[in-house]
Amino acid sequence: MLTSKLIHPDILRVLGASGHGSGILIADGNYPFITRANPAATRVYLNLMPGMVPATDVLAALVTAIPVEAAHVMLPDDGSVPPIHAEFAALLPGLTLTQHRRFPFYDLARDSDVSLVIATGEQRIYANILLIIGVVPPPAL
Repeated sequence: MLTSKLIHPDILRVLGASGHGSGILIADGNYPFITRANPAATRVYLNLMPGMVPATDVLAALVTAIPVEAAHVMLPDDGSVPPIHAEFAALLPGLTLTQHRRFPFYDLARDSDVSLVIATGEQRIYANILLIIGVVPPPAL
């Protein structure tokens, strides 16, 4: 039995096979995750119904399982910062969220290094985040 907070078998399988520099896309309910993400990435559908599962809950689970070295978020065309970005930042202390307009963000999500796409039922708009996996340092001697 697992003792970590993250217990989803498909997500754990992909995370275990991913490595430093791999991307994990958490997509909101409006994201075109079939056409605007790496076609070879594994897709996990957590979008049971509108509002379930929120993107912030998925992020909270993921940060218990992987080191995150970078995070990219999507901005609206007017450049305003969606309120959910503050929640993302609070879950990623010490990281600065790199902001991208919609189509450049889509280009990042289609990169061959994106190994996992998690579709959520998140209803807040522009609630998409692309995590880049960091390294696990060796234990101190």
